[in-house]
Amino acid sequence: MRARGLGAQVVVTEVDALRALEAVMDGYRVMPLLDAARVSDFIVTATGDKDVVGEAHYAVMKDGCVLANAGHFNVEVNVAALAQRAVTRSRPRAHVEEFHLRDGRCLRLLAEGRLVNLAAAEGHPSSVMDLSFSNQALCAEHFLRRNGRLAPAVHDVPPAIDAEVARLKLAAMGVAIDRLSDEQHAYLASWREGT
Repeated sequence: MRARGLGAQVVVTEVDALRALEAVMDGYRVMPLLDAARVSDFIVTATGDKDVVGEAHYAVMKDGCVLANAGHFNVEVNVAALAQRAVTRSRPRAHVEEFHLRDGRCLRLLAEGRLVNLAAAEGHPSSVMDLSFSNQALCAEHFLRRNGRLAPAVHDVPPAIDAEVARLKLAAMGVAIDRLSDEQHAYLASWREGT
């Protein structure tokens, strides 16, 4: 969303029909990755699977295409296949490796194919960390208050905690939002009125 908000033409590639439909309904172009690789200047994986970008994609990528993995360990981008295709490699700057191919194209890989947000980051901005830490602190309090009453398991963050963190963050940013009246709350919780 942020890339599109900054003017990028974002293409979504997907293997799940429901997620692809959601992307289309949200206004994104959706196509197979092999087709997207032909037109992309920047490819970011976020799948949690291995060999998402590989030999077939490298064969059709544009000169200068930048590759980044934001999804899962260092297996989403097949770096070995890219290295095998390269005649030379160079590092123009930290966290950027250029693979110069036999046909003259250059593909750029960020963070050695590792999770780019961890391997090449200079730290998270405080605006992200304060949300994360606030959520963690309120969740810790939530679990502490329910000591012995929760079964050992992975528990979702209660929606009320997410809502409270969001409300506090908006207030700190000086952003006001509408509030439902008591009558509106009652209507949404009822089935007796309306069609």
